[in-house]
Amino acid sequence: MRALIASSATGGHIYPALAVAEEIVRREPAAEILFVGAKWEINKEIVKASGYRQVFIEAEGFDRRNPLKNIAVLAKLAKSSAEIKRIVRDFNPDVCIGTGGYVSGPVIRIAAKLGVRTVLMEQNVIPGMANKIAEKYADRVFVAFEDTVKYFKAPGKVVVSGNPVRSAFSEAAARRGEFRKKYEAPEGSFCILVFGGSQGADAINEAGVRLIEELAGRDGFFIILITGRDLFEPILERLKSGPASNTGGYSVIGYSDAIYELFAASDLIVSRAGALAVTEIACCGKASILVPSPNVTNNHQYFNAKVLADAGAAVLFTEEQMKEEGLADVTLELAADLKRVDEMGRRAAKAVKPDAAVVIADEIFGS
Repeated sequence: MRALIASSATGGHIYPALAVAEEIVRREPAAEILFVGAKWEINKEIVKASGYRQVFIEAEGFDRRNPLKNIAVLAKLAKSSAEIKRIVRDFNPDVCIGTGGYVSGPVIRIAAKLGVRTVLMEQNVIPGMANKIAEKYADRVFVAFEDTVKYFKAPGKVVVSGNPVRSAFSEAAARRGEFRKKYEAPEGSFCILVFGGSQGADAINEAGVRLIEELAGRDGFFIILITGRDLFEPILERLKSGPASNTGGYSVIGYSDAIYELFAASDLIVSRAGALAVTEIACCGKASILVPSPNVTNNHQYFNAKVLADAGAAVLFTEEQMKEEGLADVTLELAADLKRVDEMGRRAAKAVKPDAAVVIADEIFGS
C-alpha cells in the first residue's frame, strides 16, 4: 500500500491523518506513507516526529478579508499544480487522502485527474470550503458527524465514520495514576486541564490565569494550563508575580505532543472546540467545558461543541460568558458533583465513534 496524504497546517488536520496512517501501517507494516504539506507550515515537525516522509509545495489559503492578497495565492496555486503532478507521478500512490484545507484540495483534484483513488476526511460539523470544492473529485468522503452529510452534494459517497484518533488516547486511561504523578497532580485532587489548542489562545490563557488565581490555593484543586509555546514565558511570569505566586496547586506548560497523557490525568477539561479536540476529549471519556472560538469560518466550533453539549457531555461556554463570568463558578459546581462529572464522561464516550480510523482503513484496503 502506498498512501499519499495531503494535510494542512493545523493539528486538527494533521492528527487525524496520522491516526489513519497509523492504522494503515498496523495492517501493512511495509506500507509507504508520504505526507504533502505547505513549505511555510510551522507544524511540519509533528509529521517529522512521527517518522513519516513528507514533501512540501507552494500553497497558501485564500484571504477572505483582503482579496488583493489572493493574486499571490493564485500564483502559488498555479506553481503548486506542477509540483503536485510531479509528486503524484513519482510516488505513484494507491490512494490519495485529503484531510481538508488549502493543501488538500489541489492534491485531491490533481490525483483524481491522474487516475488515483481519492478519499476526503472532514473533521467539523460544517465542512470547509476546500472539501466542498474537492468533493466532486473524491471517491469517498468520510465525515465525523451525522449533521455533516447534508452539506455535501453527493450523499451517496459520504460515510459517517467519526474523527480518527490516535490509539494513544484510548491506551492512556489505564495509566492515569502514572500520568497524574508525572504532572504532579496531588492524589485525590480535582485536576482541571485548560488549553487553547497547539498555538494557544489569548482568551483561554486569560481564563486559565484567572482560574488559577481563584482556585489554585484551595485544597483539593490542581490546574494545568497549556499556554502555547510563544505565550508560555509571559504567562508564567505573570503568575509568578500575581496572587497565585505562593499558592502552588498549578502547573504551566508551553506545549505538549503527548496531550493524551494530560487528558488521562485530568478530571475536567476546558478547551476550544476544534473538531479534533472535541473528539479526543470524548474518546477519553472526559467531562469538559467547551469555549468555541468566535473567529472561525461558519462558527463551526460552536456546532462542534453543541454535539457534546446536546448529549449532556459538556458545558458550552461562549467566549463572552467566559470573559464576564470566568470559569470558577461552573468549575466549582462541577467539582461539587462528581457523579455528574462521571456521567458527563460516560455520555462523551458514547457520543463519538472510536473506530473511525478502522472504518476509513477498511475503505482504503477495499474491505
